[in-house]
Amino acid sequence: MKLLLDECVPERLKNDCTGHEIFTVNDVGLRGVKNGELLRSAAADFEVVVTVDRQMHLQQDVSGLDLALIILVSRPCRYAQLRLLVPRVLEALKTIKRGEVIEISSAD
Repeated sequence: MKLLLDECVPERLKNDCTGHEIFTVNDVGLRGVKNGELLRSAAADFEVVVTVDRQMHLQQDVSGLDLALIILVSRPCRYAQLRLLVPRVLEALKTIKRGEVIEISSAD
């Protein structure tokens, strides 16, 4: 599966998501792009966007786009904590569908 990590996600996380093609917004020249434009651009080339922006799906309608959104929720929201969520991300990728939003939290 082809994933895009939002700029708020630590870039090192791409090394932990094995078995998938993973790019950062820096890799594809989308750094600094607003959420709506980012999602529309990502829909052309990616299947899933991974973010820590808990408001993104409330501000943007993902259901009409040809991609899914995974939101990582952790306190603090740093690489050490987020990498612990990777096994659950990899499991979610097995069943996620385009237009779907999945929130993965360290509290679950």
